[in-house]
Amino acid sequence: MNIKDPYLHSILRSKQTVFSTTDVAIIWQENNRPNLNERLSYYASKNMLHRIRSGFYAKDKDYNRYEFATKLYPPSYIGLNTVLGLEGINFQYYSSIFILSRVSRELKIDGQNYIYKKIKDEVLVNTQGLINRGYYYQASKERTILDVMYLYGDFYFDNLASIDWEQCFELVKIYSKKSMLKRLDSYYKDYKEEYGREN
Repeated sequence: MNIKDPYLHSILRSKQTVFSTTDVAIIWQENNRPNLNERLSYYASKNMLHRIRSGFYAKDKDYNRYEFATKLYPPSYIGLNTVLGLEGINFQYYSSIFILSRVSRELKIDGQNYIYKKIKDEVLVNTQGLINRGYYYQASKERTILDVMYLYGDFYFDNLASIDWEQCFELVKIYSKKSMLKRLDSYYKDYKEEYGREN
């Protein structure tokens, strides 16, 4: 690989693992899209970059799937079943990546399933309860269970032992839905009965 190539080197030295053509245009300060696309296609054909799909490239095949997922339909963030599994709130394993976005769709790209769930803009763009992972956002445990309640209604959680309930009752306000507060109260009551503690 010719890392002396200044165009290629500017991508490889970035901490990002995924790049849209818009990202690359900014990095290269390139306004001529045909030239930009031609150069990217050349790098991909020589296995110097990995083409994920039209308009999206990665340094190699070992790119961050969460980063790509949120970049594909911005604004968006990782959440729902993905975070439930990562945080041990639910014990079922999901190979698909779940994302909150302005669209609802299911895609398989580069061997990975992506499930996008639409949520209203007032919630989507509110960063309370979102964790900045550098090049993508991920919902906290508390934001996740509220998103699940909002989108799925009644839902069984395997393990709520690590939840910060004060944070939940603060975050629930962003949904502007009275039924959400009632549902959260019900989950909190069940939590106290199961674990015998206030928080």
